[in-house]
Amino acid sequence: MSRYLLSIYQPDGPAPPPEFLEPIMAELAQVNADLRAAGGWVFAGGLLPPDQASVLRMADGELLVTDGPFVESKEHLGGFTVIEAPDPETALFWAARFARAITLPIELRPLRDDGA
Repeated sequence: MSRYLLSIYQPDGPAPPPEFLEPIMAELAQVNADLRAAGGWVFAGGLLPPDQASVLRMADGELLVTDGPFVESKEHLGGFTVIEAPDPETALFWAARFARAITLPIELRPLRDDGA
């Protein structure tokens, strides 16, 4: 089986109010339970806001570390799920379930399987 990264993009700004977020989180819990039951769940995690990030890069042989995101944007990577699927169609099925459940953009990308 191949592994896929489902990246969840969320808008910048405060979290929605509980009355909006609670039904979404309940639906997401059901999608995760179904994915686990199907044997496709590998790992998932939510991320702290971009202002908690550090960006590391090499420049002229020196390591530079800066706080926060590198670019200004209206949305950011808010979380991710790694799944296993036997084929791209199955991975698309699960990505669609996540997109419908949380109503945010989901990027589906195959992970390299060459160990690199």
